Amino acid sequence: MGTVSAVLAQIAVIPSAPLLVPELAGPDAVDTEPVRAAVRAAGERLAAAAARWIAVGVGAPAPGGFRTDGDFGAFGVPVPVRLAADGSGGGDAPLPLSMLLAAWLGERVTPPPQSIRPVAVDPAATAAACADLGARLLTEAAGAEPMGLLVVADGPTALSPTAPGGGERASAWALQRTLEAAVAAADGGALAALSAADCAAEGVGTRAAWQVLGGVLDGLPGAAAEVDYAAAPFGVGYLVATVTTTEESSDR
Repeated sequence: MGTVSAVLAQIAVIPSAPLLVPELAGPDAVDTEPVRAAVRAAGERLAAAAARWIAVGVGAPAPGGFRTDGDFGAFGVPVPVRLAADGSGGGDAPLPLSMLLAAWLGERVTPPPQSIRPVAVDPAATAAACADLGARLLTEAAGAEPMGLLVVADGPTALSPTAPGGGERASAWALQRTLEAAVAAADGGALAALSAADCAAEGVGTRAAWQVLGGVLDGLPGAAAEVDYAAAPFGVGYLVATVTTTEESSDR
């Protein structure tokens, strides 16, 4: 293959948080404004780098394919979204939250992506399976057109006294810092090494998506990351980052 920059142009990481959608957060949820702004900015950079995206998040795999339309009704308000399709046709499976958010972001950036390929990862997938999928996605992204990767994942749910994961725990903060450091360093190995048991204990239901990202980063040794947002406004770890590849990274 050519250089990494011809394979995967850029990666954006955003939280798997319904409250990114203003209609779901409500007018009084001002704490969502900084993370929403960071997500929009990361989406704009991804749109500028690549017209076609692959979206990775947890969800039940759909062998027959996902629908291209859906809404956030299950999260309080039926805000409609449509996943930009590549013309290959959709299936009947409803979009999981991760793909609803990918569609929502895709409709709010300029220029909007020409297509978003949904890749839902079984939340129980093993670390090895996630690494293999990440490597495969990197290979499949090769082509004449730049490809972008959107990863939808968040952190522990026990980062404040009122957090949904049962209050604040030092072990949850330790895991959050591990995630932040791994993404900031574009360290695929650190993501691959996440403990499934620890992630389950601290409410990281998107562990598989993080480990798919790890598999991708393992193939991008020269990648550089910039963390735009890292906080826990509702006791849940939210992380927004952009990972840029370089021509010197690899001769794949």
